[in-house]
Amino acid sequence: MSTVIVTGGAGFIGGNFVHYYLWAHPEDRVVCVDKLTYAGNLSTLAPVMDNPNFRFCKLDICDRDGIFKLFEEEKPDIVINFAAESHVDRSIENPQIFLETNIIGTSVMMDACRNFGNVRYHQVSTDEVYGDLPLDRPDMFFTEETPIHTSSPYSSSKAGADLLVQAYYRTYGLPITISRCSNNYGPYHFPEKLIPLMIANCLNDKPLPVYGEGLNVRDWLYVEDHCKAIDLIVHKGRIGEVYNVGGHNEMKNIDIVKLIIKELGKSEDLITYVTDRKGHDLRYAIDPTKIHNELGWLPETKFADGIKKTIKWYLENRIWWEEIISGEYQNYYDKMYSNR
Repeated sequence: MSTVIVTGGAGFIGGNFVHYYLWAHPEDRVVCVDKLTYAGNLSTLAPVMDNPNFRFCKLDICDRDGIFKLFEEEKPDIVINFAAESHVDRSIENPQIFLETNIIGTSVMMDACRNFGNVRYHQVSTDEVYGDLPLDRPDMFFTEETPIHTSSPYSSSKAGADLLVQAYYRTYGLPITISRCSNNYGPYHFPEKLIPLMIANCLNDKPLPVYGEGLNVRDWLYVEDHCKAIDLIVHKGRIGEVYNVGGHNEMKNIDIVKLIIKELGKSEDLITYVTDRKGHDLRYAIDPTKIHNELGWLPETKFADGIKKTIKWYLENRIWWEEIISGEYQNYYDKMYSNR
């Protein structure tokens, strides 16, 4: 029986990972750490709250004393760090909080790992650390050897964290791995991100704000496929290595919006083009050859199937996202889009 600390476990990917891990490893104990910022939602964890192998702790990963106390209590075998400020627009508005959580918080977690027996540590990162790719070169992909070339305060903070993780491996011998994933989608996705925002607005017959002309391309990964990849890396990946996790599902933003409109039987008249984001990356695309060759992982969910499952989930769980968009999020939403 292993004890696994999952930080950011009340967020989108972390929450899905908690659900997946408790199902895949019923013999293990999962301790979820989350600060419960605007993007953390305890209702995401409601289905597992009564599981005897699950514990939730409201805790900031920057709280060194709190984190060290938790390590003393739980004596974890594995730490998986999902906790991060992750929305690019918010990072442009206020970079400092991204540096605090994504870099300082990462250092606190790794210091705790070092102090309590060199605990196995996995850093969940992003393909955004690589910058972007040209739209007219569909043959180009991000590999683990692609130089870091960030575009936003968010991606810079994640790149800084990645470099720190690698430094702890080289300097202290901390047993680490890093995964860099493409855009995730699926259940429990916070409705400021593209896909859940478009689904929610469509269902409420509200305008669908699309940056620029909507030609930016993203490689979409169904969140459960990502969870399986992380599980493999943590248990079978080579220590000190970076693994890219990609969906092989490249789509233009505007095509995703139109697909959602079609699935929900709405009109394309809802589309509203807004001023593009500063420094907006053109295209992301990951080459997952390394994780496939070493660990046998490939994405199992085609986008056409995953988007239908995602839309179905949002239709069946309206209370979850309606409670979000009726609160603090609405003020932020209005601030971001009302004057564009």
